[in-house]
Amino acid sequence: MSAVRAFAPGRSELAGNHTDHQGGRVIAAAVSCGVEVIVRASGTERAHLESPGFEPVDLDVTDSAAREGERNTTAALVRGVIAGLRDAGVPVEGFDAAVTSTVPAGGGLSSSAAFELALAVALCCAADRELPAMDLARIGQRAERDYFGKPCGLMDQAAIAFGGVNLFDFACDPVSAERIDFDFGACGHALCLIDTHCDHSAYTDEYAQVARDMTAVAQFLGADRLSRIAEGEFLDRLGSIRAHMGDAPALRGLHYYHEMRLVDARVEALRQGDFEAFLAATRQSGASSAQYLQNVSTFDRASQPAMVALALADVLLAGQGAVRIHGGGFGGTVQAFVPTGQLAPFCEAVDAQLGVGSCQVYDIVSEGAHAQRM
Repeated sequence: MSAVRAFAPGRSELAGNHTDHQGGRVIAAAVSCGVEVIVRASGTERAHLESPGFEPVDLDVTDSAAREGERNTTAALVRGVIAGLRDAGVPVEGFDAAVTSTVPAGGGLSSSAAFELALAVALCCAADRELPAMDLARIGQRAERDYFGKPCGLMDQAAIAFGGVNLFDFACDPVSAERIDFDFGACGHALCLIDTHCDHSAYTDEYAQVARDMTAVAQFLGADRLSRIAEGEFLDRLGSIRAHMGDAPALRGLHYYHEMRLVDARVEALRQGDFEAFLAATRQSGASSAQYLQNVSTFDRASQPAMVALALADVLLAGQGAVRIHGGGFGGTVQAFVPTGQLAPFCEAVDAQLGVGSCQVYDIVSEGAHAQRM
């Protein structure tokens, strides 16, 4: 095969913090950073992949079984993507791949999902096959969940596969995706993501506990996820949940229902072109994540990188714009919508406190993961 170049953008979650794995709704957008993969046939049965800053990957493309010893490695993601493509009927032969990325690893913009989707569309293009965007997203999710070992939902991969701004409803089967046409560039605010310089992969256990707690509450109430439980039933049995499971799972359940209302409020605000209403709901969402979901503070009380970044951004905004935890939480990134007139001093102040380059401005991009022959 000739060489193939593929690109997958990073993603920013705009609404729906930790709701996708419970069958909830989210708004997510593809943003102006990404992962590029260049793939060439090797004429062998091996996949060899090089990426700056990571150990080279070399594995047998005919061996698709997940391996415990590969958990939390790039090799696990590569093997998982190959397995998913083959299960979908896409033939995968041996290849050499070079990877470059402008998505900060572990920074909360879904570098792993961008890698999964870039590799998947590259190998599809090499095999002259196409798969629907949601199928590609599920292949990436399976690689990350079952091979890499991170119990992720589907939001990251779906946002990257589709591109643009989308409302995803994960209670639907199949998952529904509705494009939201809103000109963020004309709203008088910039989308900033603040790097806490704390790799959120260090908090994988705390991240996983969020999903475990919410799922455990759903199971206690007789369902597999919270989207199958009416809020009224949850509230009626809140006392039993607290008595049998403790307050942390109960609070995370409360966050789910509160956040669902805030997702709907933000969808309506964007449809109506009311960005101030979007900002108001975003502030409430940030408070819910911190107070109820509790994915900002870490168990290590001496190190609170996300809380410090949130507090700093909140002080600098002085009641303007909005700030919230972004994505999985704990480490990673903080999201801020900053009035354009305050953008330069805001970024300068953040960088002065957290380090040069900590505050990055991103545009929303319309194209999702894609590939072409060189």
